[in-house]
Amino acid sequence: MLIALIAHDKPGALQIRKDTRDAHLEYLKATNVSQAGPLLDNEGGMIGSLIVLDVADMAAAKEWAANDPYAKAGLFENVTLTAWKKVI
Repeated sequence: MLIALIAHDKPGALQIRKDTRDAHLEYLKATNVSQAGPLLDNEGGMIGSLIVLDVADMAAAKEWAANDPYAKAGLFENVTLTAWKKVI
């Protein structure tokens, strides 16, 4: 099952993102991530994340999200998980 995780950073939290980025990227590489990348503002600055998870069910997606180093560091203002169907 594909799940789209969309997370927006807390205002002023860029340093948390930078400090935790290496651990987050290692977590992405070691788990069931289909696609991932940062959300950007109009100037190209990182303001959030879009991650497509390939997991068994929504419970697995919630567990993945809770264990993401970014989430553990308190980076996100909000996170949504939505079932997603790849067409192209």
